[in-house]
Amino acid sequence: MAGLYTSLRPSSSSSSSSFFSKLLLLLTLLPLTLAAFAFILQWRGGGVNDPISRWSPEESHQFPGMENSSPLATVGHTSNSDCVLLGHSASPSFPYYRDWKFNFDSDLKPKICVTTSTSAGLEQILPWMFYHKVIGVTTFFLFVEGKAATPTVSKVLESIPGVRVIYRTKELEEQQARSRIWNETWLSSFFYKPCNYELFVKQSLNMEMAIVTARNMGMDWIIHLDTDELLHPAGAREYSLRQLLLDVPSDVDMVVFPNYESSVEQDDVKEPFTEVSMFKKNYDHLPKDTYFGLYKESTRGNPNYFLTYGNGKSAARIQDHLRPNGAHRWHNYMKTPKEIKLEEAAVLHYTYAKFSDLTSRRDRCGCKPTKEDVKRCFMLEFDRSAFIIASTASDEEMLSWYREHVVWTDKAVKLKLLRKGILTRIYAPMVIIQGLKESGVFSSIIASAPQSLSKKKFLASVESSNSSKADASRSLPSTRKIGTHSTARKALELAVDNTASSREEAVPPLSPPTMDNDLVVLEA
Repeated sequence: MAGLYTSLRPSSSSSSSSFFSKLLLLLTLLPLTLAAFAFILQWRGGGVNDPISRWSPEESHQFPGMENSSPLATVGHTSNSDCVLLGHSASPSFPYYRDWKFNFDSDLKPKICVTTSTSAGLEQILPWMFYHKVIGVTTFFLFVEGKAATPTVSKVLESIPGVRVIYRTKELEEQQARSRIWNETWLSSFFYKPCNYELFVKQSLNMEMAIVTARNMGMDWIIHLDTDELLHPAGAREYSLRQLLLDVPSDVDMVVFPNYESSVEQDDVKEPFTEVSMFKKNYDHLPKDTYFGLYKESTRGNPNYFLTYGNGKSAARIQDHLRPNGAHRWHNYMKTPKEIKLEEAAVLHYTYAKFSDLTSRRDRCGCKPTKEDVKRCFMLEFDRSAFIIASTASDEEMLSWYREHVVWTDKAVKLKLLRKGILTRIYAPMVIIQGLKESGVFSSIIASAPQSLSKKKFLASVESSNSSKADASRSLPSTRKIGTHSTARKALELAVDNTASSREEAVPPLSPPTMDNDLVVLEA
C-alpha cells in the first residue's frame, strides 16, 4: 500500500485528503445540527407532540372531550354513593384515553345506537355505557326508572354526550298504551302478567319508541341490551363493533350475537365487569359432540346448560317497517328479515355475578314463593328456583345455595372445561373498563355533572323513580285508550296485521338445547 501511494501524483493525494476531510466534517455537523433543531422545537413547544409527555396527574381528572370545563374534583369530593366503586388511581395507567372524545364525529359510519330499560345505579351504568362507546356505539336511549331515575343518577346521565334519558312518567305510559302493539297478536301472550313478563312487554314498547327516535336521528343500526350485558366484537379486524357491522353484507337485516354466560369463581364479586373473566360459551360456538358430551358436568345439577337465556341478542339495520320482536330479536311488518348469526362475536351476560343479585331480583317481584306462582312470574326455571330460595332461606342458606349452583369452586372440573372449550377466558372488556376507571373517566363525568336538573326533568325523575316502588306484581296499565285511536288504525293496518310477519310470536328468553333421554330438546 505504501508503494501505491508514493506512485500517485501529489496533487491527486492532496485533493483526496481534502474531500475526505470535508465529508468527515459534514457527518459530524449533521447530527449535531438535527439535535439542536429538535431541542429548539421542544423548548419552544412546537413540532413535537408526545402524547405521554402531555399527560400529568393534574390533567388526569379531566373527562375526555371536556377541555372547556373547569378543573374537576376527584371522587373523594362527591357525596354520591355510586362513586365509591368508580374511583381512580393517583396516576393514569392508560394515558391514551385522554384524547378520546366519545361524542363521535357526525360522519362516522355506521352510526350505532343501543337502547336499554334499566333501574341500575351509576356504578353499573357508566362502565357499561363507556365500554360500548369505546367499541363504537354513538348513541344511547336509556328508559329509566327506580334508582336510575333518581335525580342524583339521572343528572349525570343527562350530562353525557350522545345519551337520551327517557323517564317512565304518566305521559309515557299513556303514549305507550296507544301503541299498535296492543292490537296485534305477536306479543299478546305476555300481556297483563307480572314480573319478567311485565318487563318483557315494557322492553318491547321501549324498543318500539327507540326505533322511531333512531330513524329521526339517522342511525344505521339499533341494538337492545340490558346493563348487565357487554358486546364482545371478536372476529372483526379490530376490536370494534363499528368494524364488525361495517363488514356485514348490505342485504342482511339482522345480526345475531350468541350469548356467553359469566362463570364466577368467588362469592364476593363486587364489580363483575372488572372481576369476572371466565365465561361459558354458547351452544352455537361449540362442536355438538363437545356440548352434549360434557353437558352434565357443565350444568352441575342446574336446570339447564345456562342459568338464564341462551338465544343471544341481535342488532337490526334501521329501515322501514322495523319493529321489536321481544327483547332478544327484531322483525319487520312487511317481510321476514334476513339474518346471520356471528361465528365469533358474542354478547357477554353477567348474570347472577354478584351474590346480592339474588335478593335484588327478589325485591323487584311481588309473587308468592311457591312453585305454582313463580311460573306466572318467571319464564326460566333457574330464575324460579332462585326467587324461591331468596324468599324463603336464611342468609347462610342462600350463600350455600349460591356457592353450589353459581360459583365455580371445583378447580379440576373448571380446568377440564377450559381445556375442552366449554369455558373460556375473555379479558378485553375487563382491561378496557379498568383503563377507563383508572384514567378518571367515571369520576370525572360524575364531578362535572350539573348540580341539579331542570324543574321539568326533576319532576319526571321523581315520578319515574317512584313508579318502581308501586306493587311489583302490577302489570302495565289496563285502562288503555283503545277506542277511537285503535278503531281508526284498524282499517289502515288490517293488511299488515294479516301478514305472517305480524302474526309471528315474539321471541322470549330461551334456554339452550338440553338432553332428555339422549334426545336434543329446545326448551322455551
